[in-house]
Amino acid sequence: MDHTAHSPRTGTTVGLVIAVDGTSGSGKSSTSRGVATRLGLRYLDTGAMFRAMTWWLLREGVDVHDAVAVARRCGEPDILSGTDPQAPTITVDGVDVAVEIRGDAVNAAVSPVSAVPEVRRRLLELQRVVIEQETRTGGIVVEGRDIGSVVAPDAPVKVYLSADPEARAVRRAAEQGVSDLAATQESLLARDRIDSGRATAPLVMADGAVHIDTTPYSLEEVIALVVDLVADAEARA
Repeated sequence: MDHTAHSPRTGTTVGLVIAVDGTSGSGKSSTSRGVATRLGLRYLDTGAMFRAMTWWLLREGVDVHDAVAVARRCGEPDILSGTDPQAPTITVDGVDVAVEIRGDAVNAAVSPVSAVPEVRRRLLELQRVVIEQETRTGGIVVEGRDIGSVVAPDAPVKVYLSADPEARAVRRAAEQGVSDLAATQESLLARDRIDSGRATAPLVMADGAVHIDTTPYSLEEVIALVVDLVADAEARA
């Protein structure tokens, strides 16, 4: 991929992919959207795609703990991700599911669904199509848990975000409007254990990724750190 041409729309390198991975509650979504907005890039939340798949399987009555049943059906739904960082969308078969995929039922089921290799292969294809489309005329920030290692291993900018478990729990509880920090923290850690231990595309820090512990920083400070990494990468290109 050529990283030398520049976009007349933003001045940002055409073909630029910024891969943002990390643990749950570490600020991936807010950081990724902020960086994309700051640099005039598009944005893809791959986690929302897994959640959308999970929502569809639950609606269809598929046992999400039956990997064979999940694999058999995962090719059916039409999942479409909007890439506007200020108003990202996610639809399944033309239905807006942005609210539904954040509910308790999906929260409880997304990890086993995400561990099914056929699901990951199906969504990997969709993710790479979006990346290819958006990098033809500009660039994109892609967030998830295997972006730098699997989805876009050649991304010139790779970031791995983490934070102390307590800080992550506080952030996630505030997002969801809940008060039980202990339960929220255990849920986050459980998700990390599952995602780090799965056989297919586990959560890891990709080779060449820059690790940022977001605990002591404000959101704006984390965004600035990533923007600086992009500037450094473009200066080297």
